[in-house]
This record gives sequence, C-alpha cells and structure tokens, in this order.
Amino acid sequence: MFKRMLSAFGVGGPSVDTVLDSPHAVPGEVITGQVRIQGGSSDAQIEEILLSLVTRVEVEHGDHERAGTAEFLRVSAGRKVRVAAGELTTVPFRIALPWETPISAVGGRELPGMVVGVRTELVIAGAPDKGDLDPVLVGPLDSQDRVLEAFGELGFSFRSADVEAGRLHGVRQELGFFQEIEFFPPSRYAGRVSQVELTFVASPGELVVVLEADKRGGMFRSGGDTFGRFHVSHEEALRTDWAAAIDGWLANVAESGGGHAMFGGHQGHHDYDHHGHHGHHDRRGPGMGGVVAGAAAGVVGGMILGEVVEDVFEE
Repeated sequence: MFKRMLSAFGVGGPSVDTVLDSPHAVPGEVITGQVRIQGGSSDAQIEEILLSLVTRVEVEHGDHERAGTAEFLRVSAGRKVRVAAGELTTVPFRIALPWETPISAVGGRELPGMVVGVRTELVIAGAPDKGDLDPVLVGPLDSQDRVLEAFGELGFSFRSADVEAGRLHGVRQELGFFQEIEFFPPSRYAGRVSQVELTFVASPGELVVVLEADKRGGMFRSGGDTFGRFHVSHEEALRTDWAAAIDGWLANVAESGGGHAMFGGHQGHHDYDHHGHHGHHDRRGPGMGGVVAGAAAGVVGGMILGEVVEDVFEE
C-alpha cells in the first residue's frame, strides 16, 4: 500500500512508499530496500531521492536536557527520476550502517527508549518533501552481545537507554553522539553503586566498552563516578569472560570508592587484565534478552515500534 501523496504535485500526483528488504540489521551491515513511487494522473519528475539515518539524541543545556532528531548519515538513491502517469517506478537503495549506530533491539526485542530509522526525502522543484520514516531494528554485534549477556548473567536489571550528544574522553568516535544503556547493579552492590552505564564504540577492527559506575545516592559523595574502558578486537571480545571482567571491575569500584581503570593490550597492565578471564563463567542469569524483555513489558506496555517512531519524530 502506498502511504503518502507527494503534496508538491497536488491532487492526482504520485505517491511514495519506502520498503526495507529487512528491518533487522547490525552495525556495519548494509541494509537494502526500494523507494516505490506510484505515478499519478500525469507524468512527474523527482529531482533527487535522499535517504538518511536518524535517531533521537539528548542534548544537555546547563542543568536541563532536551531531545532532538539527529541525522547521522545521508545518501542519494537517485537523481532526475521520471515517474510516468499511472506506472510504478521502483528505485533500489543500499545504506551501510555506521559501526557506531545505536543498538535499538536486543534478543529480537525493541530496546525501550531507542529509535533508529530510515527517513525518505524527495526533492521536487528544488524543495524537499520529507516523507516516510521506516524503523530499523539494530541488533548488537556478536562482540557486543557477549558483553550484554554478561550483564544479564551477573544480575543487572535494565533501567533505560538513550543517546547523548558529545564525545567520550580517550575514545575515537566518528559520530558526534554515543549511546548509554543504564542498569541497576546486582543487589550485592546496593547502597554502594546506584547504577552502571554501558557504552559501545565500535569500528571495523576494535570494540571499545566504556563503563561508568554512578555512586551518587549511596554512601559516597556526589560526583564520585568511576570509569572503566576495555579496548579489544571483536575476536578478543568473543573469547573474553565478560562476567568476570565486569564483576571484578565493579567490585574494585565498590571497595576502593573511586578511580579510573583502562583495559587493553596497548594501554599496559592494570590491577586485572581482561585477557586472563577467558572461558566459561559459572554465574548464570536470564541473559540480556530476558532482561530487556521484562523491561520492555514494564516500560512501553502495549506500544508498538511504529507508534513510538511517530511520537519521537513528530516532536
């Protein structure tokens, strides 16, 4: 079904619909689809078809935050496209997702608070005609999934997820924002750590895992956040016992009450090295898929992704 009439052509003009071959993807993957334009009562010409990747980003202004739409990739699918009256014109496209694309689905389920979409824009007579927004369920890479599963195994519970404008200290980024996935820590850290934030920064050859422990609200004074960074290849990430590495880091944070830690061969040796924690770990929990599934039921209830998308991007 063709969803939208092109208003620039008036009544009887062509209509357009953008269809993804699959709504599921992972960072670094190429997504494909077609822009389908159904001709109206007379011939028409579209100057250019533009496709962009967009997400919702939180921007800090002093003590306040506001949400805005961030476009982080734009490609042209075609120029000077002639649409004959009454005929269907199909324009295929390919979009390579940036490696830093935020994760919007885990375990096949939508990640509450996250929206990533492909927006179609047609330039007609020099003026843009913004059109469809098609959601993309961006799942984690295998290397990222191993880290997320460890959070579930250790007994963390999902709190929220968002995308923050800005850059991380000591981490090379291509995009001007980063995703934060927030968790409540296991009960054994209650009163000492109030929450832990997880950020991934991926590239073709490396995965950077950034952890932040927020101790505000516990026995520590405000401002005592502690950071940890893991720099590993995607292959190393698959061999790492993340449950042991994360639990060891958090235990050190809770006991020492502060400090910074960095992990990775090119940054030297520290109190404990993630390369020594390969293999099976015996602490088992529901896994991240189960954690997100429970959170999704409580946070978004019966909402469907399409409704969330409309709400987010019409603001």
